[in-house]
Amino acid sequence: MIRITLRLVLVFFMSISIDSYAQQKRARDYGIEIGVLKTGQNNAITDIEGVRVGHTTLIIGDSIRTGVTAILPHPGNIFDFKVPAAVYIGNGYGKLAGYSQVKELGNIETPVILTNTLSVPVASDALITYTLNQNENVYSVNPIVGETNDGWLNEIRGRHVTQEDVLKAIQNAKEGPVEEGNVGAGTGTICFGYKGGIGTASRVLPKADGGYTIGILVQTNFGGVFEINGVPIDKELNPSKHKGLYDVDGSCMMVVITDAPLNSRNLERLAKRAMMGLAKTGGIASNGSGDYVIALSAAKENLIPNSGDSMFNTKKELRNDAMSPLFLATIEATEEAILNSLFAAETMVGRDGHEIKSLPIDEIIRTMKKYNKIVTDH
Repeated sequence: MIRITLRLVLVFFMSISIDSYAQQKRARDYGIEIGVLKTGQNNAITDIEGVRVGHTTLIIGDSIRTGVTAILPHPGNIFDFKVPAAVYIGNGYGKLAGYSQVKELGNIETPVILTNTLSVPVASDALITYTLNQNENVYSVNPIVGETNDGWLNEIRGRHVTQEDVLKAIQNAKEGPVEEGNVGAGTGTICFGYKGGIGTASRVLPKADGGYTIGILVQTNFGGVFEINGVPIDKELNPSKHKGLYDVDGSCMMVVITDAPLNSRNLERLAKRAMMGLAKTGGIASNGSGDYVIALSAAKENLIPNSGDSMFNTKKELRNDAMSPLFLATIEATEEAILNSLFAAETMVGRDGHEIKSLPIDEIIRTMKKYNKIVTDH
């Protein structure tokens, strides 16, 4: 009976989140434009055809503030049609299930799941359940699960995420606009001392560079010396904040998906550039930070069949000297996705009465105007 009651509360809070999504504002809504490349239609990871994102958000009582975010790289059976992939570790103080097989084989065979630190095992178990249910003759599954630690706001030791929550996030996955801020795996996260969360952005290359799209989704839970578009926000708003010990620990999960036909080697090169986007916001991948980038190519022609009559894979792969525009797109989209996670997030009170404020938007806009970094005709 208690569990049923809690789930009813959860549904209530999820409905609030969905209803309020239309009112969420992002960095560009305030005239903050990052980089020089154009965004996709939704400025989201779902601008890559077939990519879907789903959340399960757990806001229960006064202490449970956590959730699950699922990223599906294509609408088919991912185990049967695996996706070229690579993982880059900016700093490895974290947990990323499935890393070694991705490194060895260069592909993924499940959706990508993000959650909290202590829910990696149950999320892995759920991905195994999901894959076995889809495939009768499968006896080995490599689940891909990343995490950040939301233990300041969330009663993380209770391990409240269930297999059902993970499977629901997969079931909820959809194309189009993506909910950001205090949702899914970003429900209880903190970034630069403000409320962080889920953020996303995209970039579309000019036709001369192939017209490819890059999409980024981030789970922000890290610190540093905060900047926006080169403006030293922390220095202006919190001049004494970093005179002593640096509040830089935490983690950031970054998922990069492109429709460009890339092999795992060039996907790893692409993943490295996401760390440059993180650095442009003031993150430093500190000693106590788990900063992981999962990069995928959703190009239909390069999906890898689980089995077939031929012993060869026929692929079309982008040349090395065509990668630079994609590098730029990844840096820009990662920077903006991190900012969107902050601008969309709202003040939250959680475990033991801990409160994390949202960004002081008015002060930030005044500071951005001072540095002439607001686009007035956006």
